Amino acid sequence: MKFCSQCGNPVTQRIPEGDSRLRFVCDHCQTIHYQNPNIVAGCLATWEGKVLLCRRAIEPRLGYWTLPAGFMENGETVEQGAVRETYEEACARVRDLSFYTLIDVPHISQVHVFFRAELADLDFAAGPESLEVRLFDETDIPWSELAFRTVSRTLECFFADRQAGTFQVRTESIPPLAQPAIS
Repeated sequence: MKFCSQCGNPVTQRIPEGDSRLRFVCDHCQTIHYQNPNIVAGCLATWEGKVLLCRRAIEPRLGYWTLPAGFMENGETVEQGAVRETYEEACARVRDLSFYTLIDVPHISQVHVFFRAELADLDFAAGPESLEVRLFDETDIPWSELAFRTVSRTLECFFADRQAGTFQVRTESIPPLAQPAIS
């Protein structure tokens, strides 16, 4: 951030009085610009035991498979965001949503939330952000072609829970791929 969204003057990064973190602060109007994590919401939608996946038509991870999900919008609940994103990416209607995984991804300032859901029907298609949309049996999941670790982890949990016959809410954190070297 270079300029204040309130008055247009340059901002500096410092720890404001009474705070403990670096923030962008406008030295002209004193506005503190807080930056908070983004929430990604989506659905693990199924039909007769098969899972709906979308092949991404956009970066990041163009051409890789994912669960239908995306950034929440202001003014919507997490569940509404998951339903909207599933419709936008897969033109799919879902029902019977159940909160399933919450995965923190602190190194990119995101929180990923997935709901288990049933497809309302088989009327789905690739939306503008998807190259294709398909239902996959567990044995056919393209594990090496999944776009994000949060998607892989959610699918791993789903298949393990399905085999155990009970679904539990999962909360986890995903660390960065490579840890910085300690000098």
